[in-house]
Amino acid sequence: MCGIHVVWGKGANEEALNVLMDSAKHRGPDQEDKLSPWPGIWIGVNRLKILHPGPEADQPFWSPDGNHLLIWNGEIYNYQDLRNLLLKMGVEFFTRSDTEVLLHWLKIFGTAGLEKLQGMFALVFVDLSAQNILVARDKNGEKPLYYHQTHDSLFLSSESRGIAKLIGSAVDMVQVEYFHYLRTPQPGKTFFKGVKEWKPARFSLIRDQSAFRWDDIPKNKTLEKEKNQNRFTELLKDAVLKQFHADVPLGMLLSGGSDSTLLYALWYYETGVPLPAFTAQFEKAVQKKYDDGLAVKRLHKKLPFDQVSVEVNRTIFRENWEDYLQNLDYPVGDSASFLVWLIGKKAKESVKVLISGAGADELWGGYQRHKAFHTYLKNQGLLLKIPSFVGKLPFGRNWNKFFSGIDVDPRKTFLNFSALETLSSDLFEDYERVFRKKLPLYKQMLDFDRQIYLVQDILKIQDNALMAHGIEGRSPYLDQEMMNFWEQIENEEDLIGKKWIRQSLQDLELGWVADRKKLGFGLPLLEWLSEKNDFSSWIFSTVQEFEINYRKDLPEATKTILSKPQDYVRTHFLTIYNFFLLAEWLKLQKP
Repeated sequence: MCGIHVVWGKGANEEALNVLMDSAKHRGPDQEDKLSPWPGIWIGVNRLKILHPGPEADQPFWSPDGNHLLIWNGEIYNYQDLRNLLLKMGVEFFTRSDTEVLLHWLKIFGTAGLEKLQGMFALVFVDLSAQNILVARDKNGEKPLYYHQTHDSLFLSSESRGIAKLIGSAVDMVQVEYFHYLRTPQPGKTFFKGVKEWKPARFSLIRDQSAFRWDDIPKNKTLEKEKNQNRFTELLKDAVLKQFHADVPLGMLLSGGSDSTLLYALWYYETGVPLPAFTAQFEKAVQKKYDDGLAVKRLHKKLPFDQVSVEVNRTIFRENWEDYLQNLDYPVGDSASFLVWLIGKKAKESVKVLISGAGADELWGGYQRHKAFHTYLKNQGLLLKIPSFVGKLPFGRNWNKFFSGIDVDPRKTFLNFSALETLSSDLFEDYERVFRKKLPLYKQMLDFDRQIYLVQDILKIQDNALMAHGIEGRSPYLDQEMMNFWEQIENEEDLIGKKWIRQSLQDLELGWVADRKKLGFGLPLLEWLSEKNDFSSWIFSTVQEFEINYRKDLPEATKTILSKPQDYVRTHFLTIYNFFLLAEWLKLQKP
């Protein structure tokens, strides 16, 4: 895990590179370096040492002949297999690092070698003799990469805010509408004008910084003969053993839910090695509903681990809020971001890697919207006959959202289920192109979540929140062999309700974990905002001030809620928190 940076063309100098590197010091507190491979280009890196922590694996990492170098952010989980192949080809190694393997692999195979990489990465591979650079981002978008390009320059960095500072970018208020409905900026964009996201699974061999094109990294085409429960568990077990490997202390983000519990159980039953497990522990007033801490205590009777409870309440929230804001690259409307950040703050005292269950819900149908969409598909004809006013009847928040979201277009229906409110036609058109329409309808929706919600929200906040403390986050459910397996699943019933995850827990005599009611991972916002006290007054006054100051930039739906937030707590508590976050973050962006 690191921060990587490039400035190329007009404005490329050491001072410009320093702006990017200084903005990302937290990403690589263990080592940093910079250089100019040829006139007009500077590259730099902030390194977090995970594999081979010695100086021999420092970056930029040079080839023995001095013609190639590599800076990158991430982990290659199949690096041992690639290393063995390279050894047979006569390559000599001087470290145990995946960095050295990756450099030789790219030197020999070039862009064709990207297909075989199993891991998470954003990389810049420099060929000094040809004076070009290969830039690539992993297939799942686990590792971030941002860029700014003009007719005479190219800037690349692991975070958007360093580039924004370098180019003097203003906040892009066009993104507020996307943020209101789907909690993040438009795909491919950020909250900064002119700073874009390098899309996952894309690479480019760049010879001219002002003009280049992207290509897609080819997908693994290995065919799975067996697509069943046993194969799922076997592949997940392999992923766990690969991704739980590090040369530094490692721990677990353990919620007591199905996804993280299964990962840890597979690890422990294979190795017998207990690990630190970090869990949010909420105040007593909300523990009956937010019971992660209680579930983990029960799990501890079955599986040994070093339990670390991270206390969460309104006082702790306020005490840490300013530091959290300072660590944000840009806001994502998901209170899980603060929780992960708070856990990371505690975890950095003892570990440098944290494992999470990210990806399980998106790929294996774990969210309420997946269940709702499955119901819609099974009853589409009947549901389309229901009058639109039914969505406004007092059935409760979830049923109102379901009925009001129904549309003749299945894709728009799913987006309505996913969004905080029913989307406009214009907004829907911006997302419609993402759907892979050759897939069956239900799998299209899971794949949409994989491309959008997972990348823009879950993985973004995991990277941002943990790297703020110099901690690497890993997600075994996104292992490349697991993804290849998922791509080949054709039976819709195998993708509903995390069927195989639940069965795996049953097989391990942990069925009670699978039966826990899913609440989601986040702050108890409804409970906190429903009480009349200094805390809720702070939130409400902040969003009301924001509505007044930015009224001309806000959609009508936003203005309605924020002008009288206390009237919308029960139905729009998530929106209120999201705009509180945005309002507070915007204060930091003012000169």
